[in-house]
Amino acid sequence: MEREESQILRIAERFETEGTPESAKPYGSGHINDTYLLMCGGNNKHKKYTIQRINHEVFKKPWEVMENVVKITEFLQKKIAEAGGDAARETLHVVPAKDGASYCKWEDGTYWRVYGFIDGATSYDEVKEPKDFYESAVSFGHFQKLLEDYPAETLYETIPDFHNTVDRLKNFKRALAEDTAHRAAKVQEEIRFVLNRERDCHVICDMLASGEIPLRVTHNDTKLNNIMIDNETGKGICVIDLDTVMPGSALYDYGDSIRFGANTGAEDETDLSKISCDIDLFTLYTKGFVEGCGGSLTEQEIRMLPMGAKVITLEQGIRFLTDYLEGDRYYKIHRPEHNLDRCRTQFKLVKDMEEKWDILRGIAEEYLKG
Repeated sequence: MEREESQILRIAERFETEGTPESAKPYGSGHINDTYLLMCGGNNKHKKYTIQRINHEVFKKPWEVMENVVKITEFLQKKIAEAGGDAARETLHVVPAKDGASYCKWEDGTYWRVYGFIDGATSYDEVKEPKDFYESAVSFGHFQKLLEDYPAETLYETIPDFHNTVDRLKNFKRALAEDTAHRAAKVQEEIRFVLNRERDCHVICDMLASGEIPLRVTHNDTKLNNIMIDNETGKGICVIDLDTVMPGSALYDYGDSIRFGANTGAEDETDLSKISCDIDLFTLYTKGFVEGCGGSLTEQEIRMLPMGAKVITLEQGIRFLTDYLEGDRYYKIHRPEHNLDRCRTQFKLVKDMEEKWDILRGIAEEYLKG
């Protein structure tokens, strides 16, 4: 919800910005939080910030989100500085409120935060050039590398069970049994698709539980627009939108990027003949991600990269189908059966991955050599 600029400026006055807040304009294309470009001035100088309302309907405990963000960004700043990097541009910087907190609770019950603005860099909503997809892979892999020795178990789960595919399957079965919107009869093929892959839903969760793959700090929203790309070099320099950073598996971050970026069609495409896993983009992203991780991935994680892509795509399809069975309560829809269309694209992508499985596995296992 867009707010009056005067109100944003009053909220901004609660933070330790350099100069007086002068203007605040809507900024970016995010769908969860409300973001504004904040300009502060004084002594003939101007400084940019971003000010955001944290969506506390999605993030029920904004204070836990911010505790995670502060811990992670401070850790990254130290790591980047030790490596001789530019910590001012290569990670986010939280601007504290005047009471010392990392956020401000406004009089209407909303929660706000301020970040330093990263000049000379841009985030893109879609992959226009393959090199941008590669740069996002390197950046998300490097994010994993920088945080490889961070104690992941100390972070809050800002959205509990976000990538717990076993739990997503359980929710689906409950929605199917209740059939509150009386839609199950229309989607028997999709229901069978899920039930035939029940074993796949357990793979990553079971491997994490057994210690076969390590628990890591994961971003959990690895879309291209969460990478700031330097305007001059074209290189990814900073991972942003850290609200869903929490404990998980590197396979989650890799898999969601493949689901989003290597799909040859739109997420809600109705012509399923347009949906497939682009082998060239899969290869390019895998190369960038493994390189960015800089040797921090285990051999088992590398072997399981294709399974990460398949499981996360299957999980997203299950979520869309569950919401459809429940009457479209979670995802916004723009036409009847929109969630069903979304579900079908995910399942078609899973099927295409299965048909290309030996190829995908071979691409990943190339990185086990040498």
